[in-house]
Amino acid sequence: MHNPSFSSWELTNGLLYSYVENRYPTKLYAFDNKPAEFSRYDDTINGMPYANTYFGFVFEGDTLLSTDTSEFILKSGMYFSVNKKFEINGGKGIIIQRLGEKGMNMIGGEIEEQGRLNYIDGCTDSLLIPPVLRGNACLNHLHFPDKIDQTMHTHPSMRVGMVAKGKGNCVTPFGDIELYTGQVFIIHEETGEYSKGLSGKQYKNGSHCFQTFDSTMDVIAYHPDSDYGPQHEKHPMINRTIVDGVSASNIKEIQSKVIR
Repeated sequence: MHNPSFSSWELTNGLLYSYVENRYPTKLYAFDNKPAEFSRYDDTINGMPYANTYFGFVFEGDTLLSTDTSEFILKSGMYFSVNKKFEINGGKGIIIQRLGEKGMNMIGGEIEEQGRLNYIDGCTDSLLIPPVLRGNACLNHLHFPDKIDQTMHTHPSMRVGMVAKGKGNCVTPFGDIELYTGQVFIIHEETGEYSKGLSGKQYKNGSHCFQTFDSTMDVIAYHPDSDYGPQHEKHPMINRTIVDGVSASNIKEIQSKVIR
């Protein structure tokens, strides 16, 4: 299913969608009980090697994640990010590649029954893998109680993920899409472009909202960018380092100039 706001796929093996030409270059993969290998670098952007970060979610079964130094068994509902070459074997799930960005090596989960943060229209959200730096990519868990009718909205960058549990609808001006457990999807970004909706009127590409009826729904959502996160001059360690009553975040002459 594809329209100017929403695209979806069955959970199958391999590359499902490439956003390499996007300002936040991203690729969406799925795995279904077949081994796969992912590289630390990808040279598809202007022929130059770009570091990668991979965000993953295990939907079903046990998945063996192997790097050159470690092996982990991930259970259903667990998630990860990897910034080096790795292999997976077994289980079902998704892997989202963010080109040109170096995240952390992390494993977490299982996802909880609801989010830790308030979102909109009765929904909640948890920031599963936060941005390493403000502006970086992140991975989220959205929880929808039953009988939710979201406000129509857009996002300034793509949202990539899957329905981890439950069911609902994605409502768009270009047609409604049934949401179901195990479905992989992309919500396309709002670019200022318009397309003709079912009513014959022009609507912003990316316009959508989610609904639930007699079921709750849990969604894993990757954001390729953020307007939130630590900064070199603003983070918990430096903020709470006090020199003569003044936070080190406000004393530029002693701040490190190593990482940029």
